[in-house]
Amino acid sequence: MKPIIYQIFTRLYGNNKHTTNLPNGSIEQNGCAKINDITSAQLKRIASYGFTHVWFTGLIEHATQTDYSQYGIATDHPAVVKGRAGSPYAIKDYYDIDPDLATDVPNRMSEFESLLKRTHLAGLKMVIDFVPNHVARQYHSDASPKGVHDLGQDDDTSQSFSPQNNFYYIEGQTLHTDFDTERRALHPYREYPAKATGNDCFNAWPSRNDWYETIKLNYGIDYMNGRQNHFTPPPSTWLKMKDILLFWASKGVDAFRCDMAEMVPAEFWRFAIQKVHDKYPHVLFIAEVYNPGEYRHYIASGFNYLYDKVGLYDTLRAIICDGRSASSITGCWQSIDDIRDHMLNFLENHDEQRIASAYFAGNAHKALPALVVSSMMGTNPFMVYAGQEIGETGMDAEGFSGSDGRTSIFDYWSVPSLRKLTSSNPANELTTDEATLYNYYYKVLNLCKKQPAITNGAFYDLQYANYSNKYGYNCDRQYAFIRKSDDGQTLLIVANFDPNTVHVGVCIPSHAISFLHLRCGLTSATDLITGNLQTIEVKEDSPAYIQVPGNGAVVLQIAGKAK
Repeated sequence: MKPIIYQIFTRLYGNNKHTTNLPNGSIEQNGCAKINDITSAQLKRIASYGFTHVWFTGLIEHATQTDYSQYGIATDHPAVVKGRAGSPYAIKDYYDIDPDLATDVPNRMSEFESLLKRTHLAGLKMVIDFVPNHVARQYHSDASPKGVHDLGQDDDTSQSFSPQNNFYYIEGQTLHTDFDTERRALHPYREYPAKATGNDCFNAWPSRNDWYETIKLNYGIDYMNGRQNHFTPPPSTWLKMKDILLFWASKGVDAFRCDMAEMVPAEFWRFAIQKVHDKYPHVLFIAEVYNPGEYRHYIASGFNYLYDKVGLYDTLRAIICDGRSASSITGCWQSIDDIRDHMLNFLENHDEQRIASAYFAGNAHKALPALVVSSMMGTNPFMVYAGQEIGETGMDAEGFSGSDGRTSIFDYWSVPSLRKLTSSNPANELTTDEATLYNYYYKVLNLCKKQPAITNGAFYDLQYANYSNKYGYNCDRQYAFIRKSDDGQTLLIVANFDPNTVHVGVCIPSHAISFLHLRCGLTSATDLITGNLQTIEVKEDSPAYIQVPGNGAVVLQIAGKAK
């Protein structure tokens, strides 16, 4: 099965009752979506849209400026919380669900378990975050199973590094957060000795641009002495984080999206993933990684999928925005050809700017050819970020994040596009432009889910046979490839990054015809996106003339022949 993942930022998905949208507003002013708002009907719609998995981002309890002390949850100092809502990657309790998301706070775990059950009943699998590299400054678990020792509980704080410490300490120094606002300075945050900051800041003076709200976890690497490794016996952090993974796997979670996985040693992943798979072999592990030199190392450690950000995502964005040649797509898959099935493709996620933002394309329709390429090139997963399918711009200035082309992960907010998608009948809420985009995504994602040539077929890149730019084909603005299933389904896919409709001749080399066992001659081809018919001629080393819409693509099903 080719996984098609829908990323939902849970705090925002379904916040339909509060539309004040006051910058830096509180939860009382701007509201917050609840786990119970994600109904069976919504999940069934998501499944019917073509998705196989839902990544519920931000489920685990994290630091926040909202006061839940009446429920026995310690308050967080505002100096070490980003935004009113707080970052979902500043984990405060690995064993608990975030109280913001609960209708009945004391029963928040039960509400999560009900969401998991609804997700599975809808035919979907659940992905949750695992944040292994860092925790909130004031991490404390009040929900951990009996006998579990808290992170840092047994640390020897007199040592800057010990393999059995969970944190790194800056000996003899107090943490400085000198960028505190006046309000925060009234009650300064005190941390002594200072702990190293999550983005490998090993001093007591993190800046506003550092991950100052987090503490770096110690996996047995002594960064202060030449990055010496101390992995035998397994460090305390290895054992505690392994137990956290097993806790959530035992609940029935299907996959973990592992935040900044490459900041944690691959040796830990080999250890922990194997422990999980010993009991729960079906559980998937997805790694956020950005260093291609480490890709194979992390796959060998047990990861099923890795982000393809610095390769295909960056390339497609440059083609859309900067005029880079579409032929550069070929180099993307060639550089990771041996591990292509392990790469997770996407055009948006919570870290990246929205396609429709002024910082990216300014118009979501400009990325439709990239959507087809990214989702249909291989059997590997593809991911969509909620709101992407109707052109969410991410241009609100919600508070901490400002207007940066991203949907804030730090603030309470009600996002108009998400209100539409979570209404009782989204189709009635959409503008004509949004509906067009929504229907296009629906077609593409369902093709990815159901067409055997895409889910498990072979891939053949046609670009090398079309570099001459003959027959109207412009290899800088068009990209063509074939997908072929074992049962004979053949799809000729041509993406057009030019805004104008083109009538181009796509040369199909003789090697492709023999390798894929294609039938030569005139044939009627159906575009599976629109249902339109085109008559094309398949002939060795000759052009097959095809009409492709501007900023669009065709997925032509053509006749093949048996081996």
